[in-house]
Amino acid sequence: MTQTIAPHAPATTTGGVAFRVRALLLLVLAVAGAVLAGATPASAHAALTGSTPQQGAVVNQAPTQVSLTFSERVALSDGSVRVLDPKGKRVDTGKAVDLGGTTYGVKLHSGLPDGTFTVTYQVVSADSHPVSGAFTFSIGAPSQTSVALSDPAVGGGVVGALYGIGRYVSYAGFILLVGGAAFVLTCWKRGAGVRPVQRLVVSGWLALTGATLALLLLRGSYVGSGKVGDIFDLTLLGQVLQTKAGAALVSRLLLLAAGALFIAVLFGAYARRDEAHTSDEADATDKGALSGEGEREVSGDADVDVDVDVDAERKDLAFGLAIGGTVVAAGLAASWAMAEHASTGIQPGLAMPVDVLHLLAVAVWLGGLSTLLVALFRAPAEAQIEAATVRRFSRVAFGSVTVLAATGIYQSWRQVGSWSALTGTSYGQLLLVKVGLVAVLVGLGWISRRWTAQLFEAPEAEAMVTAGATAGATAYAGQRTKQSTKLPANSRNSSSKDSTSGGPTSGGSTSGNSRRAAQLARQQAAVATARQKRLRDADPARAGLRRSVLAEAGVAVVLLAVTTVLTSTEPGRTEEAAQQSTTSSSQRSGSLSLKLPFDTGGQDGKGTAEVTLDPARVGGNEMHVYVERPNGKAFDVPEVKVAFTLEAKKIGPLPVTPDRIATGHWSAIGVQIPMAGDWEIAVTVRTSDIDQTTVTKNAKIG
Repeated sequence: MTQTIAPHAPATTTGGVAFRVRALLLLVLAVAGAVLAGATPASAHAALTGSTPQQGAVVNQAPTQVSLTFSERVALSDGSVRVLDPKGKRVDTGKAVDLGGTTYGVKLHSGLPDGTFTVTYQVVSADSHPVSGAFTFSIGAPSQTSVALSDPAVGGGVVGALYGIGRYVSYAGFILLVGGAAFVLTCWKRGAGVRPVQRLVVSGWLALTGATLALLLLRGSYVGSGKVGDIFDLTLLGQVLQTKAGAALVSRLLLLAAGALFIAVLFGAYARRDEAHTSDEADATDKGALSGEGEREVSGDADVDVDVDVDAERKDLAFGLAIGGTVVAAGLAASWAMAEHASTGIQPGLAMPVDVLHLLAVAVWLGGLSTLLVALFRAPAEAQIEAATVRRFSRVAFGSVTVLAATGIYQSWRQVGSWSALTGTSYGQLLLVKVGLVAVLVGLGWISRRWTAQLFEAPEAEAMVTAGATAGATAYAGQRTKQSTKLPANSRNSSSKDSTSGGPTSGGSTSGNSRRAAQLARQQAAVATARQKRLRDADPARAGLRRSVLAEAGVAVVLLAVTTVLTSTEPGRTEEAAQQSTTSSSQRSGSLSLKLPFDTGGQDGKGTAEVTLDPARVGGNEMHVYVERPNGKAFDVPEVKVAFTLEAKKIGPLPVTPDRIATGHWSAIGVQIPMAGDWEIAVTVRTSDIDQTTVTKNAKIG
């Protein structure tokens, strides 16, 4: 006998189901909004690891070009690198050129005056994310500059937020499309004819298609000016189509066209064949119950032949859908792998197929979970989901989690690289959050598996209730039909007389009785179905399964949001390599660099002051102070002071008041250090008229 699960709660609990669905939708919007609003712009995937001249350097002669070295290859366009003199006038000759490897340069005009020059860059990293920044160097001696290093719009602002939402929606659409279709083909073939399941998969296709078109339009402004007005600039769209990211988006659209054909066949021809097969089985059962043994022997061979043909057609169509669906799904996953993290860094040839498997495993798991949730709450009574289906999905989900874990471990090693990067970088910390959410999902899945197991403990009792209710309705309908067709003799005589005399015909009387019998049969069937629902909904195991699946879906929403932000975050390996490169460069030049976090206590009073001292020896030194906000952007504070104290020799404090060079950049030339020792460096930062603080740190100088 077949164990079934109630598709939705009875009418008395419809409000509770609607409340849960609304709460889940609110959770989707809240998590997406919080994550996307709190995320910093995707501005550092290819990190700047070096430059010539170096950041903050003072050179005696004007260089002929400025070169920049990144942690990976980048894409350049007109104006990607600009060099501005102290008055804000461009002094570079034009477009930056590739100098080999990951180094790019731009030529400078001759006869440059002394003073502080500003270098700005805006490029696109190999993983398709925009990178921007700025630094200064001086010729002869530092000077005042009119260039304000304002926060760059690239990757941020309204366009950046819209782009982030588009990425989230595209991932969600991919999961619903691929996971829903996989759930139907592997776990619940009857689901192909269930309207709520069809709507879920089609919604996934529409979401992915709409988000892909939006990303294609937003791309030019996202990596360029960041202006909303540039979204519909056809010139920018043409430039985007020539890039790797644009080619990936166009390929995704072409694959979605094939996906539309797949959906049409799955919910069209395949669903009709499944319904026909189910109908044929029911008809064969009814014939066997109503006909005699001799009749079954006559028609048996013909029925077997028809069943074999139908089964063969269904199997062939299911096999074709499985092959075609796998190809389309893998192609869609590859459209992300070919343009994002997997396509750059170490071992890209292995990383891209691993990334495809990772995305497919996520889609089959979370998309199947979403389809199961819809089936449990929204599927009609005639399409009750079987407990065996839940059990099959449990096995599929376990396999998906296994693949997810294996590919995730490789990706984590590739993107993080070390334990220090796992805990000390934004990417590593987000990765730990993602791992925690996956662990919670696995735990909830284990709870769901326990509820499913309890549904198998007494299948006979519930099957008898179901069969009894259905048989009662059928028997009642058959009895009424028989009564309507067997009229008494006097009724037939009366009908004949009426017919002869022009009165009501016997056909009209028979038709009325048949309609009444059909109506009574429907009422009886509705009563039986309502009773069956009450019995099922009273089962604590079934209610527990619904709650656990709903909880899984809620955690999956948060997991998807974290994954979206993770793909927009600089990999830990890259960030740590850039930090090590900067530190090594400072050590080679003999300079000292200290970072001192501060908090003045007022509004917008937190940040970090970085003090560099070159060459950090006895005698004259060049000092630079860089003040940054917590998000790494330049902090325009009113005043910065520095003092040096050598406690061991009772020297100091020796005050130094640096000059403001640019936004968040202060400098002083000729800072005298009288002797070597362990000096205390005190930095006083004032963020308003009344809010200031002093932070200290010791460093060996000399």
